[in-house]
Amino acid sequence: MTGHREVDLGAEDGVRAAYAAHGPELYRYALRQVDDEGVAQEVVQEVFLRAWRSADRFDPELASLRVWLFAIARNLVLDHLRRVRRRRPAEHHGALVDAASADLGFADAALDRWLVEEALRRISADHRFALVETYLRGRSYPEVAAELGVPQATLRSRVYYGIKALRLTLEEMGVTR
Repeated sequence: MTGHREVDLGAEDGVRAAYAAHGPELYRYALRQVDDEGVAQEVVQEVFLRAWRSADRFDPELASLRVWLFAIARNLVLDHLRRVRRRRPAEHHGALVDAASADLGFADAALDRWLVEEALRRISADHRFALVETYLRGRSYPEVAAELGVPQATLRSRVYYGIKALRLTLEEMGVTR
């Protein structure tokens, strides 16, 4: 596939192309999270069913097809794990759920980082720089403001509105929590 814009998820050929490009990776992700081949296959099927049903909501300007599909998969995996926890008493599955949660925690954190990186690419350069330098690199406001040659109040405003823009972008990408 040369570009995600060419994929029409509303058409059978588009869904097939998307599945060929991303299905195996989505399956491996789901399998690592749920440790059940059948459930992992169901997750992948549901990902592409939801993508097909909401094809009109996919916007390649907001997120790549891969990011969008993984966001759907992540939500499905979390829903599955919540259902498992509700169905079984804790004493019967505590160790299994704890192990799955630990694995999910690692993979979920990696996916979260990946989604945030994608969302950061989609906000303004000023907001992105302010967030990366203060939040991710832990630099002080006075230091970053001096580097930029702006008042600290301006930097604080960029951080505030950058966080708002980042949240909105993540929502548009289909990330829920």
